[in-house]
This record gives sequence, C-alpha cells and structure tokens, in this order.
Amino acid sequence: MKAFEGELGAQPPIGFYDPLGLVADGDQERFDRLRYVELKHGRVSMLAVVGYLVQEAGIRLPGNIDLSGTSFAEIPNGFAALSKIPGPGTIQLVALIGLLELGVMKDITGGEFVGDFRNDYIDYGWDTFDEETKLRKRGIELNQGRAAMMGILALMVHEKMGVSLIPTI
Repeated sequence: MKAFEGELGAQPPIGFYDPLGLVADGDQERFDRLRYVELKHGRVSMLAVVGYLVQEAGIRLPGNIDLSGTSFAEIPNGFAALSKIPGPGTIQLVALIGLLELGVMKDITGGEFVGDFRNDYIDYGWDTFDEETKLRKRGIELNQGRAAMMGILALMVHEKMGVSLIPTI
C-alpha cells in the first residue's frame, strides 16, 4: 500500500489505512473517486452534526412547515421527524438533495484538487494561501469530516438506543 502513503490524510500513527483493500492495486483513479466521496460525506456529516445539535438546543425555524398550520416547532428531532414531516415537505427535501447532488456538489471545471467544488466561481480567499497552508487546511477539513461522520453515526445510534449524548442543562 506504499502507493498512497504520502497522500493527504495518511497520518501517524496509522499512516495510510485501507483495511478492506479497496485501493490495494494502487489505482489512482479509484483512490481519487473514494477521496471525493469521503470529502462529500464528511461535508454532509459536518452539516448533519450541526443541524442535530441546533435542533436539540430547541432552535427552530419560525412559521409553519405546511399550509395546514403545522409549525416547525411541532416536528420532533431525529428519526421521529421522518414520520411527522408532511408529504410535500418530504418531496421538497428529496428534490433539494437531488438538485444539490446533480447540479451543485460537482467538480465541473476540474478544480485544483479532488473535491474542489469552487468551479471557478467562489474563492473566499483560497487563492491567497501558500501551498503549505492549503495542504494543512485540506487536511483539517478531511479530519473534521471523518470526525463528523463518526459523530453523526454515534448520535443516530444512541438515539435509537434511547440514550441521549446531549447533556441536559
């Protein structure tokens, strides 16, 4: 597995970790595809953890979720929300996710690196950083995404077990 030991994310003490041997053949194209998916799932997981914590804090959108008067505050947190969101709301969520997947969260122009979704449109100062800083920031994003994937999984598992990980105040 020496082919990917120097890649971003291969960090001490483990180094490059591929227990299932998904890129054991050293295929760079497959590695890039898996890295792309890892970044995308990490970004979604970071949003999911924040959303979960915001809802657990009792913060809701104002107003109603549908025309019949169901307020956002009436929708419970977590898995229980899936059965309480009105049908048109579920359709809207699926449509939004589809739109993001098919039209927004894409590397259209090739980008500077795998997972670069700026598409020559948004910069936010990225181009002002030196290469060392860019690499460090990409590593931070990758690790935070990995932590968020484990975090949202833990929140979901504990919710199903009936054990809250959120401290009460």
